[in-house]
Amino acid sequence: MNILILDDEKEIADLVELYLKNENYNIYKCYEANQAIDYINTQKIDLAILDVMIVRKRWV
Repeated sequence: MNILILDDEKEIADLVELYLKNENYNIYKCYEANQAIDYINTQKIDLAILDVMIVRKRWV
């Protein structure tokens, strides 16, 4: 399963990545919305864990 993590707080994204990698998930981690959109357009993403405030900032 491929999981996308998007969070502008590096420590949070890194911690979530650590836990999920320990469960053998493939992780795509990014700190900016534009990079997440690139992953979505080029990779098969099964689940996205998003910082809602980043997404909100992107579209406001």
